[in-house]
Amino acid sequence: MDDTVIVGVDGSSSSLAAADVAAEEARLRGARLRVVHAFARPADLDPMIHGVLAETEQRLRERVPGMEITRTVVSGDALTVLRTESRHAVLTVLGRRGRGAFGDLLLGSTTLQLTAHGHGPVMVVRGRPDPQGPVLLAADGSPAGNAAASFAFTEARLRGAPLTAMHVWNTWSESTPYEQPGDPLSVVVDLDQLEQRHRRLLEEAVKPWTAAHPEVTVQHRLERGRVRQALLDATREAQLVVAGARGHGGVTGMLLGSVSQALLHHADCPVTVVRTLS
Repeated sequence: MDDTVIVGVDGSSSSLAAADVAAEEARLRGARLRVVHAFARPADLDPMIHGVLAETEQRLRERVPGMEITRTVVSGDALTVLRTESRHAVLTVLGRRGRGAFGDLLLGSTTLQLTAHGHGPVMVVRGRPDPQGPVLLAADGSPAGNAAASFAFTEARLRGAPLTAMHVWNTWSESTPYEQPGDPLSVVVDLDQLEQRHRRLLEEAVKPWTAAHPEVTVQHRLERGRVRQALLDATREAQLVVAGARGHGGVTGMLLGSVSQALLHHADCPVTVVRTLS
């Protein structure tokens, strides 16, 4: 990856909002910004290049003077084009829904697919306008969660924001601590012991990144409840939520887990999904 932030723009209001966020992300990193548009019909090309794209580029130049901004216009479907472009980016930024999506869909298909198949972190701009609060990290100790933690701490440092590392646990998702699952004692749960285990998991999940970023103020937040709902509720007070693509408990073979999908569809602030590449 090089020092470029890319943003997919298709003329929708969602993608134009994403362009503004992408410009700010590039500014924070001292990176270049590339505005990417994929077109399927040549008839759409001229008005897009000389209309929306030109206006967007001009607005971004005025918003962040001196930033290196380029435009890439490629023939092809948006997912293929953006996936290829994301190979060369430190961050890919998208709106939650483009022009081609049905009005009642919560998330556009290109956005959802790119979070599963793209290269590097993908930020989806959604939720309330100009969100304030800490950077929220969904911490679970998984390999994808470790990658998400690295991104979240860096993002908090760049933004000068505190970070809330949140881990949600419950008893019904726990594996039995006994050798024989059929053991009648396996139905007995020591809640205090279980809570302490998850507290240690949370501490260990963020310990390396806390040491690497001593300038970031970190709050550990351990909650017992339904994972998706607890995290969604927490996004109401966050400026960004960061999650791994698929953490512990995910179904093998799935590229996006239920938690990351729930955040992409319902979070009240922008969402960054970070996945590990095999």
